[in-house]
Amino acid sequence: MNKTVDPNSPIPLYQQVKEIIADRIQQKYWQAGDLIPTEQQLINEFQVSRTTVRQAISALVQEGLLEKRQGKGTIVKSQKLTGSLGRLTGFAEEVMEKGLHPHSKLIRTEIRKNLFFEKQKLQLDENEDVVMIERIRFADHEPIAVEKTFWPKHIGDILLKHDLNGAKFYQILEEHGVYLVKANEKISAVNATINEADYLGISAGEALLEMRRLSLGINNQPIEYTCTKYRSDRYHFNIELHR
Repeated sequence: MNKTVDPNSPIPLYQQVKEIIADRIQQKYWQAGDLIPTEQQLINEFQVSRTTVRQAISALVQEGLLEKRQGKGTIVKSQKLTGSLGRLTGFAEEVMEKGLHPHSKLIRTEIRKNLFFEKQKLQLDENEDVVMIERIRFADHEPIAVEKTFWPKHIGDILLKHDLNGAKFYQILEEHGVYLVKANEKISAVNATINEADYLGISAGEALLEMRRLSLGINNQPIEYTCTKYRSDRYHFNIELHR
């Protein structure tokens, strides 16, 4: 909050104002949904022209940090979470990397024999049970995804001993000597069902990003099959390419 604009700096004034505002957002001085000060208040604080303030605000809107609301003002925009396709991480890890607090809401758990597709993915015999856990995943207090995970029963039993509203599955498994080594993922676009829309606070039919992951342990043994549906307005995937 102590940063000020230096009129003698070679950095353009609008860029300085932009960086100060962006820093306040990153430091959570203003939270998502908060109104930032009016143009006049920013002019008075930084002792710059209206044009300079408007340039700074416009740049931050283009970068997705701010959003102009008709009849309301300029607000701090909720930031999209980023999943990396090159790393085997859980949702909680991705959220914490953004400085947010991950938590979950358990919808249901089931132990079933008739999940034949999931059994095939997990390379289980016909008479074996599958543990299914369905949760809503949150970043701070905002619902981001609906997640269904499927586990062989001897692994699922480890997870069922914990409070699944706050459990970090990968961390729990590692504490019990179960390590995920690699995973295969498939990403596609789907539309939210009525139930999914209700869980996520969106309208039925809105676009979601569906990620299906098969995680493998030592000796390429399947450990987890997961279907996670993310709000496309709050989550995107990032991939780094090399040539």
